[in-house]
Amino acid sequence: MIIELAKNYGFCFGVKRAIKKAEQIKDAATIGPLIHNNEEISRLAKGFNVKTLQNIRELSNEKKAIIRTHGITKQDLAELKKQDIEIFDATCPFVTKPQQICEKMSAEGYEVVIFGDENHPEVKGVKSYVSTKAYVILNESELKDIKLPSKIAVVSQTTKKAENFMKIVNFLMLVCKEVRVFNTICDATFKNQEAILELSKKSDVMIIVGGRNSANTKQLFLISQNNCQDSYLIETEAELKAQWFKSKKHCGISAGASTPDWIIQKVIKKIENLSKN
Repeated sequence: MIIELAKNYGFCFGVKRAIKKAEQIKDAATIGPLIHNNEEISRLAKGFNVKTLQNIRELSNEKKAIIRTHGITKQDLAELKKQDIEIFDATCPFVTKPQQICEKMSAEGYEVVIFGDENHPEVKGVKSYVSTKAYVILNESELKDIKLPSKIAVVSQTTKKAENFMKIVNFLMLVCKEVRVFNTICDATFKNQEAILELSKKSDVMIIVGGRNSANTKQLFLISQNNCQDSYLIETEAELKAQWFKSKKHCGISAGASTPDWIIQKVIKKIENLSKN
């Protein structure tokens, strides 16, 4: 059986930057999970004493706080700055960008449409920078019953599909007099999605490695599933099953932007062993 890695996969720039910061800082607490990968968070906790808090209210005797890659809300950041604690901001620059856009556009009188999952920490953070009105949606049909203003700005969660973002933009262009469009989808997301689209078309089994709470990993899985019915989303090599690879000739592998290489290598090694049996 051929085992092939996608041309682009795994750690993105923002995650690499956050992991490096956490390793250098040590003995700190992150506000929310630093990244969406439980295995890597456990490694940082054991090796660098970086513990995870769910929110700023859990801060007690910590001397150092790290803001996660997905960012936190404007209100939480203001509250954090009032405390006697050293702050290290590991928010991905690609996430900071829509925060800044939302703050600027709403200050200029624009209401804002955010294409994303309302419950995702990145979107919660971005939305908090809107001082007018924000509409968080997952598809253009959700806009049909909303009385939209004449001036609207639109941004996207960094891990969303560009084609779905364009559907929302096209709808807004037809119903609003002025639409300011900002492409805030991360370049690494584009590359990873294009790579898995290509690989899944020629594979008869696909393995996507990453956290089940990772939005970009779930997007990769959905793209793969559209082209390869036997697509599986796993967090570690322990979840692999021998029957997935029976009679298969080509196994494609991809990984989410928060998946470290050491996990991917363990997955490859186990697939190699399973395919020999």
